[in-house]
Amino acid sequence: MKKRAVVIIDYQNIHLTGHGAFGGGRAKHEALVHPLHFAKRLLATRNEKMGAGYDHAELAQVFVFRGLPSSSHNPKGYARNLAQKSHWEEDSRVIVEHRPLTYRYHYNAQGQRATDANGKPLLDPKRPVEEKGVDVMCALAFVREARSQNVDIAILASHDTDLIPALDEVLREGTAKVETMNWYDSTGIAPPSYAPSCRPRGIRVCAKMTSTPALTSTSTPD
Repeated sequence: MKKRAVVIIDYQNIHLTGHGAFGGGRAKHEALVHPLHFAKRLLATRNEKMGAGYDHAELAQVFVFRGLPSSSHNPKGYARNLAQKSHWEEDSRVIVEHRPLTYRYHYNAQGQRATDANGKPLLDPKRPVEEKGVDVMCALAFVREARSQNVDIAILASHDTDLIPALDEVLREGTAKVETMNWYDSTGIAPPSYAPSCRPRGIRVCAKMTSTPALTSTSTPD
C-alpha cells in the first residue's frame, strides 16, 4: 500500500546547495530546481532504495518556500519569481509561498540612508539582501503537515540545521513518518548534510549515478 507523502522544500537552500555540488560552472539562474520534477525524482529514488518494512510513497503535495525580491529594488527578479510561481502551480499539487527578502541599506556619516542622484536609497554593498523567515515557514509547514490525518510521510528538503527542532518535534509527536533529503554526489563530494541528530533511528539510502545528481533521503520506519 502506497503512503501519501508531502514534500516541504526550502527552495533557496536546495537550489544553492544543488548548484554548488552539480552546477559545473553554470550560472545559478541556469540551474533552477523545478519543484514538481524534483519531488517526483526524490520519491522515485526513495521508493527504489527502500528495503523490507518500508512502504512506497506517492506524491500528495509539494510546498515550496522562497524569498521574493522587491519590485522596486529588483523588478526583473520580482517578475521572474512570480512567473515561476505561476508556472509551477499549474499542477495543483504544487503550492509556492513567498516571503519578501530583507534589504539592508547603506548609511552615510550622519546615520542617514544614503541615496543616489535620483534619491533612491543605496543598499549596503557588503550585505545588500538576505532571506529571512523562510526557514520558520518551512518548520511550521512541516509540523502542520505531519499532524494532518491526510499525510503519512512528511519529507523535509533542506540542508539548514536550524530546522532540526521542527524534526525533533514531529518525531516526538509520532503523527507521521519523518524523512529528510540532501543532495548526494556519487563521486563522494557533496555539500554539508544534516547533523546525525536529524536521522534518529533512521536509515540512509543513496541513489548513485554516473552523470546526473543523485538524492539521499532519511526515513524512520512505521
